[in-house]
Amino acid sequence: MTDRPIALDEYPVHQVPLSMRQVATGDRNAYDRCIFHVMDHAGRALLIVGLGVYPNTGVIDAYATLRLGAHLHAVRASDALSDDRMRLAVGPLTIGVEEPLRRLRLRCAPDPRDPDGFSCDVVWDAAFPAVWEPHHTQYRGGRLVLEGRRFVQAGSCSGVIRAAGRELAVTAGEWTGTRDRSWGVRPIPGEEGGRAEQESRPEGFHWIWCPVRFEDRFVMVVVQEDADGHRTLNEALSVRNGARDVQLGWPHADITYRPGTRQPERAVIHLTEPVPGPARGRSARTPVELTAEILVSSPLAVGAGYPPAEDWQHGTWRGRGWTDRRTYDLSDPAAYPLAAYGVTDHAARFTLGDRVGHGIFEHGSFGRHDPSGFTGYDDPGRPVAADPAAPGPAGADPAAPGPAAPEPAGENGEVPS
Repeated sequence: MTDRPIALDEYPVHQVPLSMRQVATGDRNAYDRCIFHVMDHAGRALLIVGLGVYPNTGVIDAYATLRLGAHLHAVRASDALSDDRMRLAVGPLTIGVEEPLRRLRLRCAPDPRDPDGFSCDVVWDAAFPAVWEPHHTQYRGGRLVLEGRRFVQAGSCSGVIRAAGRELAVTAGEWTGTRDRSWGVRPIPGEEGGRAEQESRPEGFHWIWCPVRFEDRFVMVVVQEDADGHRTLNEALSVRNGARDVQLGWPHADITYRPGTRQPERAVIHLTEPVPGPARGRSARTPVELTAEILVSSPLAVGAGYPPAEDWQHGTWRGRGWTDRRTYDLSDPAAYPLAAYGVTDHAARFTLGDRVGHGIFEHGSFGRHDPSGFTGYDDPGRPVAADPAAPGPAGADPAAPGPAAPEPAGENGEVPS
């Protein structure tokens, strides 16, 4: 292929002396992608849409999943990356940036052979400014395996979702949207793990990512911890229109898990906020609780392409024009055992004082985590029973752990988005 300028090279947006076709790293794991959540306040449905570009492997791919009842409807598409980086479309999936940082449109065209199958056309409108997340880095065996710049935002949604012969009207007062946008370097399947894979496997990984929209504010919490509870990523922030962002201290989460699993049913995130008015001496703060009640869950290793998914993962080459549509039955807890070792996105109803809001409680805890009482990869979770030694039954959820522990998502530097 002849090396020529592309359309984006006309604009003064360059950061390094390269064409906008190229990124300033030779790392094959360079990426640039997004994830959107569209959730029903009644807990009927959770729509997740994402798109990613992998410039050093020449791949663009996208996915849409819909959790509706016991089923997860999924559409995935992959193709060769073109020079038109402003066109965010792969097969039947399109993300339209109608007004940057304000309005986006999420579309999944129906299958012409199955017009009653999964499709959507949803407008995502921002309710608050986008806010930066902490700069995210992760090393393994001395190698930088993840470095990402990320921003997060909350809004309202309107449009229509269709699946299994049903039509769901998405209305702004009854649905909430969140999104995450990130770029940098993160692992893509297909690379030899080498010595680090054998000798540098962490003992544990604990992750919480929690964007929540209330009527008057947007709250963002992110926590990443090692096996002993050492905090490697931390943020708690309140964002209001026309006001300065407020830091909410050092978040601490008390999570109630379904008996015998690591699947949350409820969580209380303990925060602190500044006391209004002048403070004497040390800054005066007051404790506040952000409480999450899980409504509906979607394991990202089923349908959405996050590790350790077996049927498709982001950034992998499937040839030109690849599209896959399928429906997963999540009623059988043994059907997808690997989902236990990937992150799950939970749509939740949140309370903050007397405020009620909605958002995502994204969680994954793999291996040992001392603060939670998890002892290792073979520990499915604490039984919640009168007798602490009595085993709890595995819930009817695809994230119920299986007998073998594969490489968990977080240990490989892989967390959404």
